[in-house]
Amino acid sequence: QVQLKESGGGLVQAGDSLRLACAASSRTFGGYVAGWFRRAPGEGREFVAAISPEDNRPTYADSVKGRFTISRDYTRNTVYLQMDSLTPEDTSVYYCAAGPIQATSDASYLWWGQGTQVTVSA
Repeated sequence: QVQLKESGGGLVQAGDSLRLACAASSRTFGGYVAGWFRRAPGEGREFVAAISPEDNRPTYADSVKGRFTISRDYTRNTVYLQMDSLTPEDTSVYYCAAGPIQATSDASYLWWGQGTQVTVSA
């Protein structure tokens, strides 16, 4: 069992940056794929980024490639999502997840955080 807690969301203007953090309760988190998903109002959950445990290989959705960066700190059991050049279309609740497979489907992830709201004004 891995408990995840996101932080770092907030209200920003278009073009601004935010860094989200996801802290895990267990060191076993370091052995799993860590991912970020988001859900906009009225929409389904959308893959954003993931990072592998062995070689820190990242995967990104096309919509965020070049603007978002995922990273992890094994000593702090934490994964980060650096979000630059934010647009109103990035407004969503952002969720952290962990699982055994580096996939874009949310069905591949076993543990989820409660989410943190990111709102980008025009």
